[in-house]
Amino acid sequence: MKIQNAIETKLNKAFDARLLHVENESHKHSVPPNSETHFKVTLVSADFEGQMKVKRHQAIYRVLAEELAGEVHALALHLYSPEEWEATGQSAPESPNCLGGSKTDPAMTAPTGQGEDA
Repeated sequence: MKIQNAIETKLNKAFDARLLHVENESHKHSVPPNSETHFKVTLVSADFEGQMKVKRHQAIYRVLAEELAGEVHALALHLYSPEEWEATGQSAPESPNCLGGSKTDPAMTAPTGQGEDA
């Protein structure tokens, strides 16, 4: 929970969070047990009022640059102003189930011909 705690601490410090929920979704993916690689962040803040989604995401990426440069592989961001959060019925979308990544993609397991002797 070291990475999850760091994410929560940094986001709470950087934003006036009306709601912050950080969920470790690593267990839904092809990673070793107890990994901290895949996270879902739901953040409601007045700081996002009048901002386009890309600006909101960029702000999060700046705050979490260290984590994103390290072990964090995926970060699902659901960022709302208080008014937008009310309009959603106060719920973020569920994350889709992992399909197993490249392990189940035949295109990823087929030889590419690159780096192979002819």
